[in-house]
Amino acid sequence: MSNISDKDKKDWQNFLSNKEKLPNKDFIKSNKKNFKTTEIDLHGFTLDEANKEVEKFIFNSHKNGFNKLRIVTGKGLHSDNEKNPYVSKDLSILRYSVPEYIKTNVELMNLITEFKEADIQEGGEGAFYIFLKKKKL
Repeated sequence: MSNISDKDKKDWQNFLSNKEKLPNKDFIKSNKKNFKTTEIDLHGFTLDEANKEVEKFIFNSHKNGFNKLRIVTGKGLHSDNEKNPYVSKDLSILRYSVPEYIKTNVELMNLITEFKEADIQEGGEGAFYIFLKKKKL
């Protein structure tokens, strides 16, 4: 017990004598929302096909009451565009083009509250989340 400083001993005594209760974390309500989630994987789609599928996916998801969407685009690491010197590697990757398509579509943006990169365990840079507004009755 000689490793404990006098200040720490005093602080501990003050803590023990204090009548203030610490909040019990087990009883604190979580402010996490319950999300109704769905996802789409765009691997293998051309840019045009992916944009059409995503548009349909967002409208249908909103209509069916989903509020969190996960869109998997991939990172473009295995794309055949690497072999074609006339195709821009940056602009052809779904990872960048699909979110840009969504952000420029006013009808889709009217349904969306937030865009966010996916958590690392759910795709990280190769996926993103879209959070939808509540469906109006």
